[in-house]
Amino acid sequence: MNIVVFTGAGISAESGLSTFRDSDGLWEKYSVEEICTHEAWERNPQLCVDFYNARRRDVLKAQPNAAHIAIARLQQALPDTHIITQNIDDLHERAGAKEVVHLHGEIKLLRSSINETATVPLQGWEQHYGDRHPDGSLLRPYIVFFGEGVPYFPLACDLASQADMMIVVGTSLNVYPAASLLQYTKENTPIYLIDPGTPAMGPYSKRITHIQQKATEGVPALIDKILNSQL
Repeated sequence: MNIVVFTGAGISAESGLSTFRDSDGLWEKYSVEEICTHEAWERNPQLCVDFYNARRRDVLKAQPNAAHIAIARLQQALPDTHIITQNIDDLHERAGAKEVVHLHGEIKLLRSSINETATVPLQGWEQHYGDRHPDGSLLRPYIVFFGEGVPYFPLACDLASQADMMIVVGTSLNVYPAASLLQYTKENTPIYLIDPGTPAMGPYSKRITHIQQKATEGVPALIDKILNSQL
């Protein structure tokens, strides 16, 4: 069975990482226009570097939680499990997951300023502004800024179109284009949505089973059922 797991900020919030869009999230404290657009990078790159250095430091302190571990366990048991995430942290990988598709970038990588997929790893949490990529351009955080293209979205769409089951975890389904992944699934593909809130289900509501629990509760229980052939 081909399974796609699509995760958002809610899964990492339970590891202590601040979300961006909740009422107490990072966008309540910082202006998007100051730190997460190409114009912001051109205008004040040091501010962008400082902001993502702080996010990187938070990620390095965080640990995978029961939901990350359960998803990795599912992939290990059923290798045709593909993980797509809106998150920039590496908690899926540290839990044991492989080949995770990061739609919005990866905090532990830096990228060329002229090539959106030319990345290099960063040791530790601190980027120093002025360091350069091998292609000669300034290194910047490997983050998809608002208004920029999402380079791995076509791959995510292809994976979604092949899914026999989709598991959606910890996302409001309000962030586009990521939320539109559901429209690429086959009409008969069941969708399990694990989120304590009330995400925007739109036209998919009839085939969504909403498990209104936190990720650390709902994900392990659902995966146990899958692996015990109870679904």
